[in-house]
Amino acid sequence: MTSTSTAPIAPIVITPPPLDRSRHAAPQVFEHLRELIIGMRLAPATVLQRAELAAQYGLSQTPIRDALIKLGEEGLVDIFPQHATVVSAVNVTLARQAHFLRRSIELEIVHTLAAQADAALVNRLRDSIEVQRVLAGRENYAEFVLADQAFHRQMYEAAQVPELWSMVRRQSGHLDRLRNLHVPIPGKTARVLRDHVAIVDAIAAGDPAAAQAALREHLSGTLAQLEEIRQRFPHYVKD
Repeated sequence: MTSTSTAPIAPIVITPPPLDRSRHAAPQVFEHLRELIIGMRLAPATVLQRAELAAQYGLSQTPIRDALIKLGEEGLVDIFPQHATVVSAVNVTLARQAHFLRRSIELEIVHTLAAQADAALVNRLRDSIEVQRVLAGRENYAEFVLADQAFHRQMYEAAQVPELWSMVRRQSGHLDRLRNLHVPIPGKTARVLRDHVAIVDAIAAGDPAAAQAALREHLSGTLAQLEEIRQRFPHYVKD
């Protein structure tokens, strides 16, 4: 009779940021783990052990459990009770739904901003594009993605709908993961910059139709390249 054994799972190493003791711990753990998952620093199929995470964050298991449940509600982890919690694959269906939501909202936002043609906003957006251009030149993709998000957030704030930005971010975990896989692919950052310039030029010209056309083209990029992303990362993406 032969015996079989399973190799132990290598522990993940997380460097948590200092916790703000004036806030509850669980939301901070959730925010940090979500950032790691969306940034693909915790890849699909990574096993998250509650006791291990508690030790690394210097917390009891209760806030860790609560953070993992919230990640499960966003579909970013798969929870197998009494067994394990595993970082989920990128769900294309959820990514498409997030894309539909974001496109619907942002088409109205750029229409509104172009109708107003605020010169100060146009200058701020162009400054943001220059920051993105520098980061793209340095191939600093993680910071480029954050600068891209800041560019879009400015438009939500200028349209006086900042709460919608928070809602879209909550729904966009899987879409953002696809984008983080896509950004390092040659040509992607150049396309983002080109699209951002077109959006801002249309806003500056007071042309709502052109702003919407540029925005529609911009937001089509990642999903249009889905097959290329699948080929590069076949184990990371599922329908």
